[in-house]
Amino acid sequence: MNQPIGVETLSEDTPKKVVNKGFFDDLFHEDSEKAYQKAIQTATESISGFLKQNKTPFSGIKPKDLLSVFDTIDFDTPLKDYKSLFDEVEKLYVNHATAYHLPNYIAHLNCPVVIPALAAEILVSAINSSQDTYDQSAGGTFMERKLIDWTGGQIGFDHQCDGIFNAGGSQSNMMGLLLARDYYALEYLGHNIKLAGNPPEAHRFRVFVSDKSHFSNMKNASLMGLGEQAIVKVKTDHQFRMIPKALEQAIRDELESGNLPIALVGTAGTTDFGNVDPLEELAHVAEQHHLWYHIDAAWGCALLLSDKYRYLLNGIEKADSVTVDYHKAFFQPISSSAFIVRNKYHLNIIKHHADYLNPVEQDYDELPAQINKSIVQSTRRFDALKLWCTLRLMGREKLGKYIEISIDTAKDTASMLRQQEDFELLSGSDLGALVFRHLPDSTKDYNACEMNLFIKKNMFFSGAVLVASTKVNGRFYLKFTMLNPRTTLKDTQNIVNIIRNHGQAYLQSL
Repeated sequence: MNQPIGVETLSEDTPKKVVNKGFFDDLFHEDSEKAYQKAIQTATESISGFLKQNKTPFSGIKPKDLLSVFDTIDFDTPLKDYKSLFDEVEKLYVNHATAYHLPNYIAHLNCPVVIPALAAEILVSAINSSQDTYDQSAGGTFMERKLIDWTGGQIGFDHQCDGIFNAGGSQSNMMGLLLARDYYALEYLGHNIKLAGNPPEAHRFRVFVSDKSHFSNMKNASLMGLGEQAIVKVKTDHQFRMIPKALEQAIRDELESGNLPIALVGTAGTTDFGNVDPLEELAHVAEQHHLWYHIDAAWGCALLLSDKYRYLLNGIEKADSVTVDYHKAFFQPISSSAFIVRNKYHLNIIKHHADYLNPVEQDYDELPAQINKSIVQSTRRFDALKLWCTLRLMGREKLGKYIEISIDTAKDTASMLRQQEDFELLSGSDLGALVFRHLPDSTKDYNACEMNLFIKKNMFFSGAVLVASTKVNGRFYLKFTMLNPRTTLKDTQNIVNIIRNHGQAYLQSL
């Protein structure tokens, strides 16, 4: 047979002839320990530089200036060593990365992370277990299950609970709505959505959420084929918590319109205001109307750690499913999140068997498979190890103190803002999100929304302080999101003064 052009005939000893010594050193294997240690050491030096050199949460670089540097990158020309590699990474990323650990970062729901979890990340990435089946994870399967059981116990669920780690709160909220939809169809319509798709009645399905709930509810309803029209937004009170009587009226209105209420989503920690819906009262309404009760506790799950503030979650134990984000207030690196159900058998609704992975005949008591509980992730990182190492080294009590300090500082900051004549605070916060705006007394006419937008933008590009923003009833507001126990009242007082200075700069520009 003619040899194809350009293809050399290989013999058994060909690799010995063509492969240079050290050719496989970039692969993680038993002979690459020195190369691995060198890479990790160089990365550690870069992290040390990030900690030592960053005195402000952001460099202030503008997108167009950062983007221009990327034009010089040529992936076809490898760099010569790890120092060159990390010099480039520092220039493109590290030097401009947002420093969540600094007290003047007070913007989004990003927490400083704990060191035991960072140590765990090294094992997670290097060993690279996949959590879908036991033969790919072994002890990792049972560590994840133990943490799910522990979290369920903290919620107030019994031994019948179950769940799975996943990528984040939006995915967990998706699982909650998906189970609510499929359970309703099976229980009340005798229709299996997994096999047959949405029933004709699906266009009448309704899910009730507060008007301050997370946007993922709308997005998930759309992805599930129910459409955003399936989401009914219920009025909130002056503290931006769902009003139970308004919920009852909304349910009656939908029933009178011929629609089918299937689920209620309570929020334990709204993104903008950090407040918790009246979970106990909502549970009573859900029970009366036979609604699947999902609680989005992506942020508020941190209250499970606190003996002081745990009462805010009273009623969470009555939920059918709960979203938990450890990477928000358990001080875990992204990503670390979980979806927990009160009744483990409800997860059978989403189970799918693949012959090569989790065949139907397999005994799952003998050989467990976490993939039976997952909807969109087959290959899945062993993120549970980070929380395992954190709890085993630090314990629940210390983590609880961290979150309590953050909440207490937020309360003190709210009191301080109320005392400022030139600031308007919209409400207090259960968790630590303060929405406010600067309204100085001035002889000049000014647009409050434009001024506060100016303040936000100029603070961001100065890099010294990062705050968030939102709109309430069409008005632009600034927002503190407090997740760092090292941020003090003195820090927030200083930030308020910086905001004033930028406000004065705006007024002078008029």
